[in-house]
Amino acid sequence: MKSTILILSLIVALFTIGCTNNSNVVVVYTSVDQIFSEPILKGFEKETGIKIKAVYDTEETKSTGVLNRLLAEKENPQCDLFWSGDPVRAIVLKNRGITLPYHSKVADGIDTVYKDHEYHWTGFSARARVLIYNKDMLDVESTPKSIFDLTKEVFKGKVAIANPLFGTTTFHISALFEILGDKKMKRFLTDLKNNEVVIATSNGDVRKKVVQGEVACGITDTDDAYEAIKNGANIGIVFLDQQGFGSLIIPNTVNLIKESPNQENGRKLMNYLLDRKTEAKLAKSCAQMPLHKGVEIPENIPSLDNIIPMKIDYGKASLKLEEIQNYLKEWVEN
Repeated sequence: MKSTILILSLIVALFTIGCTNNSNVVVVYTSVDQIFSEPILKGFEKETGIKIKAVYDTEETKSTGVLNRLLAEKENPQCDLFWSGDPVRAIVLKNRGITLPYHSKVADGIDTVYKDHEYHWTGFSARARVLIYNKDMLDVESTPKSIFDLTKEVFKGKVAIANPLFGTTTFHISALFEILGDKKMKRFLTDLKNNEVVIATSNGDVRKKVVQGEVACGITDTDDAYEAIKNGANIGIVFLDQQGFGSLIIPNTVNLIKESPNQENGRKLMNYLLDRKTEAKLAKSCAQMPLHKGVEIPENIPSLDNIIPMKIDYGKASLKLEEIQNYLKEWVEN
């Protein structure tokens, strides 16, 4: 009898421990580089005691890997929060009925242009799409000032972009389709291909090719650009189309997953990521620009107040992303 009671007690204890562990966990999928996102997530873990279980994308499949996983898990959600490097994937998830609205008061100081009006996603710490150039190959006066300059004969075979089927390059192309229209944008991409643009595997690969002089210049994100400069690379940065439609601003976004296993912890993590302190950390670690006003940042980090932003509708850009996927696949392969 005593042995039976002991066994039952152990079973109850193990069950209780299991429940406690489950309630002390939050699962996050992220497309943000692990080298930058992991320290932030570890900081949350340390401050709250809530265990982080993270799934990271690879550099080459940036954003599409975890996005496809979230789509596949729609009927059986495993993830509590998606931290994306851009808004487009968050909007895709909203349109597929996968996200849960949440109005985080922590983000009330962030401009509404960087939020879903129904609070299915909220933006914070932003990057911009920029041109980087090798100073040994180009001087600042001869650098492109617009994306359309990339199709000029003088830059034939000397420009790199990341594969437009993945990551922020997809977002950039989608945004340009949205503001320029299909006809003008397809003409531009045809001219770019005819000018022998180099298609790199990732933004990091673009940076590498420019730094090593394989190409004279390339399109990448500000975090990649400033990382190269921090490591001593002799490169310069140009914000394109500042006399025209502006440079694309890319906020990080966070959203909750509907019917996820740890929703309350997901809300806590979302509040943590949207906090001004997190924006300050990301400014220092990867040169991201805070969306809250008055956040202390390093001197070399540009202010959004001094950049002409591309005026886009993130929702329309997201729809355009899905619409042009087959076209972009053909463009890359042909």
